[in-house]
Amino acid sequence: MTTFEERGITHLDLHGIKHQDVSNEVINFIFQYQHLLPLIIICGNSNKMIEIVSQILKTSDIAFSSPRFGIIRIEGV
Repeated sequence: MTTFEERGITHLDLHGIKHQDVSNEVINFIFQYQHLLPLIIICGNSNKMIEIVSQILKTSDIAFSSPRFGIIRIEGV
């Protein structure tokens, strides 16, 4: 898991993270950096990863958008 800041927005890059570990990484990232909203999660080109992250966010009632394929923007907690 790589966390970095770019153009004033904190990012989580999920490249290299196993699908079974995504839930904990995403939730921990969001709650650790929620004071810095919006946040960006980079899922890459994996439809499965995008689906997993989207489901986690929907289940946790976290507002998000997908500005482009492979990128999820956290709008509110």
